[in-house]
Amino acid sequence: MALQVSPFPNGFVAGLHAVGWAFILPCFWFLDRLIAVSKSTTLEQTERLEQECYLHPLKVFFGSIIFFILFLTTAPLAFLGFLLWAPLQACRRPFYYHRQTPSSPEKETHRGFELVGKASFVFATANLCLLPDSLARFNNLGHTQHRATAIGQRIVQGVCRPHIRIFVDSPSSCGTLSPSTSILSTVHSSTYGATDRQAQHPVSQNSDSAEHVSISKSNSHVVCVPCDDTEGPSTESPSPLLNSNQHSNQQGRSGHRSAPRPLLSQGLRQQDDVPWEVSSLFPANVDIMCLEEVFDKRAAQTLTQALSPMFGHILYDIGVYACQPPCRCSSFKFFNSGLFLASRFPVLEAQYHCFPNSRGEDALASKGLLSAKVLIGQNQKQKKVVGYFNCTHLHAPEGEGDIRCEQLNMVTKWIGDFQAANRQPDEDVVFDVLCGDFNFDNCSPDDTLEQNHCLFEEYRDPCRAAPGKEKPWVIGTLLEQPTLYEDDVNTPENLQRTLEREELRKQYISRPVPAEGSPLVYPETGQPWVGRRIDYILYRESSISEHCRIEIEEVTFITQLAGLTDHIPVGLRLNVIMDSDCADE
Repeated sequence: MALQVSPFPNGFVAGLHAVGWAFILPCFWFLDRLIAVSKSTTLEQTERLEQECYLHPLKVFFGSIIFFILFLTTAPLAFLGFLLWAPLQACRRPFYYHRQTPSSPEKETHRGFELVGKASFVFATANLCLLPDSLARFNNLGHTQHRATAIGQRIVQGVCRPHIRIFVDSPSSCGTLSPSTSILSTVHSSTYGATDRQAQHPVSQNSDSAEHVSISKSNSHVVCVPCDDTEGPSTESPSPLLNSNQHSNQQGRSGHRSAPRPLLSQGLRQQDDVPWEVSSLFPANVDIMCLEEVFDKRAAQTLTQALSPMFGHILYDIGVYACQPPCRCSSFKFFNSGLFLASRFPVLEAQYHCFPNSRGEDALASKGLLSAKVLIGQNQKQKKVVGYFNCTHLHAPEGEGDIRCEQLNMVTKWIGDFQAANRQPDEDVVFDVLCGDFNFDNCSPDDTLEQNHCLFEEYRDPCRAAPGKEKPWVIGTLLEQPTLYEDDVNTPENLQRTLEREELRKQYISRPVPAEGSPLVYPETGQPWVGRRIDYILYRESSISEHCRIEIEEVTFITQLAGLTDHIPVGLRLNVIMDSDCADE
């Protein structure tokens, strides 16, 4: 059954909710400005020093007085609005659903399984820190609405570009290069510049029909480059761009090729059988994206408007508010979960659970788990093909691993219950993905409890070598907040170069957290410096159809949101191959 757009059962209740929130909003906004006017980001402090502006204390003094008076003036109206707004939360479904009607039904389906028996799917996750402006400033990030606009523009720029794959023919080395740093050049602002628009350079497409293959949406290209191991210039020109399926399903590869030696200096690399790269752009043709810390409602609406042309199905304002019935949430919730789900595929079912064991400041937000079932298309036997996608944001404070472990237990149970309730015998499940901000890493001694959780026995982490040990190529995803605007990390290109150099990376990625009472010894002798990776994309093979197998095509650390958030987004591209002889079983 299709999801309803409104979270309320009828228009009358929705109208009452809108009136109540309209009464609350002015008081909430004045309180937000009262705090924000006295809290500056390091970028604003630097700009004032450069401009020799000494009027800021006066701005803080008079601004605080004005906003405090306005806050007190609107407080009675806000109280009346609260009395109307709070009781209505009991009948509110925990998310809004936005659907963009496609120009063609085929744009919402993937025909890879139907035509060639395999498909490639791209997932991405990013923590955006889109809190109310006053709270975001405590993370050294301001101007939430402007950042939301800029983030939407940058994501669109990345996911809408063609997916170009370069194959190098060589007697001793052949493989794939993701040309995000060499084929597509982009223009980014040199500083925070949240409202700057970025120019995107188009990629020409060869329309020769002799080598033109189209399966579905044509937004992926293959470049075949002849190469040999001899020195000296090559006189052969590259073959034309081949227009292929947006998910690159025509390659017919049964395994992974290693990255080409002549091109290892930039783009896709391969180590431990996992191709990976640091990219200044989001992966092309992202299918499902999970965003965290989109707490601000206006920012969520801004992102929805920006992303809906590419992602026709969006769930936002996910979570519960106010007091909830027992066994649902433990305290009054002032903020939603901050989760935001954008999918190219239709969402068949969705369910949200709130963690009941949050403490401290985290208890003010309704953090939890969102599970969704999406419709992919059909296979060669005309059987329905679906996938499961789960996203979460775990407890944040350090030193409270027992709470996060309890939440991981809940996540495991809730995902199992959701899939058991919604799985149908006449459909094939081709992926089961769990992603989000877990707020623990795989290298901190303080996170040992979470690192050994049984969740990692069910779901595979492509970046994990063992509990407490990352693979040598992995890069931490949590940036040091005081240095967000320094030259080495304030643009996508600069941040990309910094992450690729271990000596520079140490200065800007958060260090592991030591165990209480013990000094930190990191890294161990002979091991690379990774830093805290708290943003995960995991996948599970045991829950998909038996005749499907998964291959990792690429792991991506994304720098396109440099200067706009304190996290590094992560992308994962999976190949799913279906045995057509067993598809009807």
